[in-house]
Amino acid sequence: MLISNAVVCDVNGEREVDVKVENGVVVAIGKGLSDDEVIDAKGAYLLPSLVDTNVRVFDSSLNATTIARIAKEAKKGGVGHVVLNADTNPAIDNEVVLEFAQNGIKEITRPEIDFMLNTLKDDMSLSNIAILLKKGAIAPYMSTIAKNNIAIKIAEYVEMYGVTLFCKAEDNSLINAGVMLDGDVSSNLGLAGIPELSEVLHVSRMIEIARYFDIKILFKSIASPRSVELINKAKEEGVQVSCEVSIHHLLQCDAACNDFNTTAKLNPPLASKEDMLSLQAALKRSEIDMLTTLHQPSSPVNKEVAFFDAAYGCEALSDALPLYYTKLVKSEMITMSELVKLTVENPAKALGYEAGEIKEGEKADFILFNINEKYEVKNAQSLYNAEELFGSVAFV
Repeated sequence: MLISNAVVCDVNGEREVDVKVENGVVVAIGKGLSDDEVIDAKGAYLLPSLVDTNVRVFDSSLNATTIARIAKEAKKGGVGHVVLNADTNPAIDNEVVLEFAQNGIKEITRPEIDFMLNTLKDDMSLSNIAILLKKGAIAPYMSTIAKNNIAIKIAEYVEMYGVTLFCKAEDNSLINAGVMLDGDVSSNLGLAGIPELSEVLHVSRMIEIARYFDIKILFKSIASPRSVELINKAKEEGVQVSCEVSIHHLLQCDAACNDFNTTAKLNPPLASKEDMLSLQAALKRSEIDMLTTLHQPSSPVNKEVAFFDAAYGCEALSDALPLYYTKLVKSEMITMSELVKLTVENPAKALGYEAGEIKEGEKADFILFNINEKYEVKNAQSLYNAEELFGSVAFV
């Protein structure tokens, strides 16, 4: 199969070349190539498929139906590798649930779906991390609600197995008291707020654990610019930490919660406008390592209720690449090549494999992305409902 007339874009930049694929592997890249089967890209981008390491299933209910729904949405959004969060119902904290989840993906060929393991059980004791990793869980997930002695035990397992710890920085006593960021908007709405310190305090704590054990920690869905600053300072000092930020925290602020808009009730909560702009500046300075759609779909019965009672989360997976392109690349906040680094190369690296480069000898996991097409988002659970996005996705 030959893909012609495409703008090939990866972490190395853009070039107009033909790409020849045989048996799912790139065998030649250049101009003037020929083959019996030709796909005319007509000037569309040829990109590596995206990787999203922070996706939840519908209503957090783990079963074959909700997993299949994620697969369908991921393909539509150009995401070729999805890592499902471990805090599902039932939680992925034992062999039986992991096997149950793995059986749910046996018939799914694309996208590739992997599972985090929840290092903490409901009673805050440790799950069997070693067994779950051996059985195929791709990464351990930990909330910093874990006490220090438990966090240190988890770090020892991470050190032993050489994996990346996926860490959600949050303070249990603070997150349980609020439903959005503590600030002027929460005060005006009369809603209990969550202080920014809930995240920052525990980022500092886990940086020191990463430093002591010399382990890799990926901080999930960071919302505070101060957290980004701390993580980057630690990186300069040789600590193996990185940060992930959702597209929503780059584009939306806590004002989106006005009128008690439950679609904007996210975890972590949307930051102030000032902090949102600071996150955008950090993105431009390459201080953010990876992006996520932070996809967390819920049924209307869990969203169309009072703000305090509403479930956290919004939907974005099916619009992933058009959303990234329209809001970040087309707006000239970052380049398309930088987007590939943020949504392919760095997330893959956190999972222990290489991706993001289109070259001979590599697996042909591609998407064609036509930026000349546009559509209107029609999804009440999207923060971008009724907005116009550019780009259509087709897997090769």
